[in-house]
Amino acid sequence: MKIAFVYYSAFSSFIKKDYDIISKHHEVCKINCQKMADIKKMMTAIPRCDLSFIWFAGGHALLAVLLCKLFKKKSLIVVGGFDVAKMPQISYGRFTQGWTKRLSTKLALRYADKVLVVDPSLKEDAIRNAQIDGHNIDYLPTGYDADRFKPGGDKEDLVITVGYVSVSVIKRKGFDTFVKAASFLPNARFLLIGKPVDESLESLKKFAPENVEFTGFVSDEELLRYYQRAKVYCQLSAYEGLPNALCEAMLCECIPVGTKRNGIPTAMGDTGFYVPYGDPEATAVAIKRALQAPKDLGSKARARIIDLFPEKRREAGLLRAINGAARHEVKG
Repeated sequence: MKIAFVYYSAFSSFIKKDYDIISKHHEVCKINCQKMADIKKMMTAIPRCDLSFIWFAGGHALLAVLLCKLFKKKSLIVVGGFDVAKMPQISYGRFTQGWTKRLSTKLALRYADKVLVVDPSLKEDAIRNAQIDGHNIDYLPTGYDADRFKPGGDKEDLVITVGYVSVSVIKRKGFDTFVKAASFLPNARFLLIGKPVDESLESLKKFAPENVEFTGFVSDEELLRYYQRAKVYCQLSAYEGLPNALCEAMLCECIPVGTKRNGIPTAMGDTGFYVPYGDPEATAVAIKRALQAPKDLGSKARARIIDLFPEKRREAGLLRAINGAARHEVKG
């Protein structure tokens, strides 16, 4: 088939993985829909394609879906998390934004031939927040490369978390909780790994104890080495889809500490320690337990990701969904 691969964002690793998978089996036209020239490219490409594969359910997705309807083509949307979230308490999610953005997402999800979510909780949020019946929504998690993300050398009393640093991300990912928890464990080393995208990092530094370090941007190879060295990975978020960094860290036998939010328990299962969102003291207690846990808990964490989220599962699921959407075999 000829497929228009449409996205609105940076060409993130998980988007690139899907592009690479689909490109192995079909002829693909990649469109990053951010400028008027990109919209024109999409309007030219979609009539010539059999199906549009769209990452995230934003305004670009509605335009692609409408073009598919107009030219009698098929459409498939992948939902990542933000696009169906509604968390006004931390100003996060498409459904906390203006009515035009909410409406465009609702219509895109309703009229797409197929919608894939990376965690079952996102289907529930889509149905509730977009007020749709969800008959066209299926669960397909992202997949991870266990040959690349693997243990390497001895573990250290190192506790890490990963993500871009901005005002909104600090609250959503619980970076403030991570930094405050470090003050209860002065003998452990805490690293917040990620590129600052605004001035908010300075606010974290103001109350960070001496055992917290901020690495800034690191390369993929450097990040892998941090995963391999760290004994504990923290995912202290208020909202996540299926967290990529958490799954990668678990493959490297980091013991996870996380909240019971959305895709975090989907990834962790019973291989780590759960904490309430926004509670530094409880987080510190859980991190201490993780630091003292036997090594085989890290091995169990790796085995879980290998078993549940292999890249082959993602590939097979994508091809099945594309073929099903092309034949209009949407579950009812």
